[in-house]
Amino acid sequence: MISLAVQDQSQVAEARRSASDLAGRQGFAEADRGRVALVATELATNILKHGNGGEILVGVYGEGPDTGIELIALDKGVGISNVAASVTDGHSTAGTAGNGLGAIVRQSHFVDIASWPGNGTAVLARIKSGRRPEAHADTSAIGAVSVPKTGQDVCGDSWGLSVGPEETTLLVADGLGHGPEAAEAAVEAVRLLHRFGGHRVPVLLEYIHGGLRATRGAAVSIARFQPGSGKIIYSGIGNVAGVLSTNGELRRMVSMPGTAGHNARKIQAFEYPFTGGLVILHSDGIASSWTLERYPNLAARHPTLIAAVLYRDLTRHRDDATVLVAKW
Repeated sequence: MISLAVQDQSQVAEARRSASDLAGRQGFAEADRGRVALVATELATNILKHGNGGEILVGVYGEGPDTGIELIALDKGVGISNVAASVTDGHSTAGTAGNGLGAIVRQSHFVDIASWPGNGTAVLARIKSGRRPEAHADTSAIGAVSVPKTGQDVCGDSWGLSVGPEETTLLVADGLGHGPEAAEAAVEAVRLLHRFGGHRVPVLLEYIHGGLRATRGAAVSIARFQPGSGKIIYSGIGNVAGVLSTNGELRRMVSMPGTAGHNARKIQAFEYPFTGGLVILHSDGIASSWTLERYPNLAARHPTLIAAVLYRDLTRHRDDATVLVAKW
């Protein structure tokens, strides 16, 4: 994902150009690129008017025909007291025409908003190419935010999922260091997930460990959920995190010391009771000590928006940062 600071009016134009350019590289027609540019402009303008500055994340979501551009606006401003009213044209708290969020909803295929008075706002907008905008539900169970360290062109983290006939396996890999070589290791870990995803979790991690020997190595976390099993199977190497959230209560899972591809003296899987809630994996670019208490009803939001809120408040800014959220 591209992270774009929005602290002054000149950066609104930069956000618009960056979003439109990405849409062009994804094959969006001119009219669709215009919609992407409009949504980016409205999101950035709202950040300045109501959030006292913030950032916009721009990226691509989905696979195959169900793919598009996603824009995520993040600020730490006063928040929105009534989200439902805020998307109605004519509603304004800044003395403007009050058409900003309404325009975003009209030009997008999916919009989700999380906001808390005094704790800022996060807006997710997804736009597809070649389809007329019309609001619809997005029932995605998986969402992620992955952002490179400031000053880097590529992210040294990567994430992936493998969906089998009876289970879903999640992975986050944090390549050692930053830049292209770290990204190479992280991407290779995801490739190995797809190649060996049918194996038991500890065996899968053994394959990844062996397969990363030619790279600089990575910290890797793997979580597998089989609906009806009542448990999560988790295995990790290195400074990565796996967290379960059920009814707001968190349980942190255990990763073993080492670096996949270099030194991993012990690979071990652990089982944790789990029948539903959130599974959150993140790299060490995200602070490890956190709770969800300051975000009432966050678990009801889209998983990508959940990941974005955690990124907003917990990123260290001196490292690549990735948050992967699964919602069952």
